[in-house]
Amino acid sequence: MRRTQTQAKTPSSILNTQLNSVPTFESTLLQSLDAGRNFLLSIQQPDGHWVGELEGDTILESEYALLRHFMGCLDADRLRKLANYLRKTQRPEGGWTTYPGGGVEVSGSVKAYLVLKLAGLHVDHPEMARAREAILAAGGVTACNTFTKIYLAIFGQYDWDGTPVVPPELVLLPRWFYLNLYELSSWSRTIIVPLAILAAHRPHCPLPINIDELFVGGRHGRHLRLQPARQTPVCWRNFFLGIDRCLHFFENHRVLPWRKKALKECETWMVTRFQKSGGLGAIFPPIVNSLMALRVLGYADDHPKVLDQWREIEAFEIEEDDTLRLQPCVSPVWDTALVSMSLSAAGVAPDDPALVQAGQWLLERRVREKGDWAVKRPNAPVAAWYFEYANEFYPDVDDTVAVLMALDGTRLPNDAEKTRISKEAIEWVFAMQGRDGGWASFDVDNNRMIFTQIPFADHNAMLDPSTSDITSRTLEMLARYGYDSRDERVSRAVNFIRHDQEQDGTWFGRWGVNYIYGTWQVLKGLSCIGEDMSAPYIQKAADWLRSVQNEDGGWGESCRTYEDPSLRGQGPSTASQTAWALMGLISAGDITSENVRRGLDYLIRTQQPDGSWDEPWFTGTGFPKVFYLKYHLYAKYFPVFALGMYARQLELIQS
Repeated sequence: MRRTQTQAKTPSSILNTQLNSVPTFESTLLQSLDAGRNFLLSIQQPDGHWVGELEGDTILESEYALLRHFMGCLDADRLRKLANYLRKTQRPEGGWTTYPGGGVEVSGSVKAYLVLKLAGLHVDHPEMARAREAILAAGGVTACNTFTKIYLAIFGQYDWDGTPVVPPELVLLPRWFYLNLYELSSWSRTIIVPLAILAAHRPHCPLPINIDELFVGGRHGRHLRLQPARQTPVCWRNFFLGIDRCLHFFENHRVLPWRKKALKECETWMVTRFQKSGGLGAIFPPIVNSLMALRVLGYADDHPKVLDQWREIEAFEIEEDDTLRLQPCVSPVWDTALVSMSLSAAGVAPDDPALVQAGQWLLERRVREKGDWAVKRPNAPVAAWYFEYANEFYPDVDDTVAVLMALDGTRLPNDAEKTRISKEAIEWVFAMQGRDGGWASFDVDNNRMIFTQIPFADHNAMLDPSTSDITSRTLEMLARYGYDSRDERVSRAVNFIRHDQEQDGTWFGRWGVNYIYGTWQVLKGLSCIGEDMSAPYIQKAADWLRSVQNEDGGWGESCRTYEDPSLRGQGPSTASQTAWALMGLISAGDITSENVRRGLDYLIRTQQPDGSWDEPWFTGTGFPKVFYLKYHLYAKYFPVFALGMYARQLELIQS
């Protein structure tokens, strides 16, 4: 496992002088807050940042094994350890899931089965038999998503005719054309461009095994293709499927007048974005695709660009107990900003060395060159932050806003420079506001829903529309820098949020699970920006939070709510979601209710001896219905944030 050794800092209690002057519950709460704060300080990295493991599902391990086979470097030891992890994470019913407690997900299950068979597990092995039964019950290989089918086709396990065409000519379409590369989400661009290179070359990398037993209806035939909508024959899905069949005709008959130019442009686009980046897009899927694309383009194994991508993806490896797992990316900027804000809420002084060091580290991570965002916003200042250690082309609003709030809570030796950069970053954020008044993550006005019907877009992540959680966090940041609803841009954002509220008073959580996350963030943002928190629509949201509190005093919500919203607010209690609910209620003016008291008691009661909290569940969202995340530090810093927020409201610690 490649991790930087943590540097323990000497715990110091900023609260101890107050413990004897408050009632017992408050005294216990302050002790819990102090322990949580000291734990966070103890895991700060030597250079001042924080980073926790980012955990996804097993598509990472499966695709990593297939990548190494494709590149000719899958050694037996690494394959064994990857297979061990897949076996360890198999569900009792036989398949694999996208989050703990979820149902069988067919695409990830097919890939895991393929890798286990490649690793030598016999088809009659009980684990394989259970997996096969679960996969067939879920529809078999033809029920997989498009990206999985393309991967299978590369390895001779699926017919190319059954996969949608990913045309590299997409990169040639001009900006004025309704469908063009920059109307797709940033992560889709980084995934699709190298994938288009691969699909155009149709490489064949045979495996010594096959998975024919996983097909329902046979290994070949028209049923391998995406099927049209029968009940509504005149629809965009069927229109795009018709276009796809035409593209297949052109592919099969080599009627490709712009193919050579398109492939060259795709290559240039891709390798340009390797620069100052932790791999293409700094996330796992594009790096995998780019390595395979470099291979079909003829790059040698020892080419610097190939070695750079290997170095970045190998940094995602975590080896533990004879298993090997992969992170989808890393989250140091995000974690550092959120830990800094939590420590500030817990009473750590702005000039505390830990916060100063973290602030300096964050300042150094800002972007200094224009990225994809400048295609639509060419005149915006170059001042923003990304999620990872390096990702110059893809800063995002959410991280930029979080960093700005963290910096606001620090007093740096170079405060003048901090102020200048912060002002420029705020202007960048304003430039990224959408026409609807809201903010998205990486893009602006990226909401042409018709593109979700494109055949190769079934990964449910083609677009990056404005969301209430990011918009509300942006309002929270703007309030710290003196903005209020008298600013027309703020007013538009508030209107966006109000129109986005669900009938039961909640808000959807795009980047965290789910309605608890969205509702907390909205209530906090609206409170900070000066909205009347006694307004009926606000109190309706607070009433909902109170109504879904668990008997143990905590709150929890499953990733399943993205598929079945009727389950919103239901799930085992977690430290992070309990903290979110508490901060939402406190923001809505609920300080002294029994609900808040029970929620605080849950956090105090479940704190571990070292001052941290733990949770087995995934509470982060990558792509709804497709990919979820466990941020291993969420359970460590959000409870500190909530306890600190409560203590400040009761003036148990100084603001």
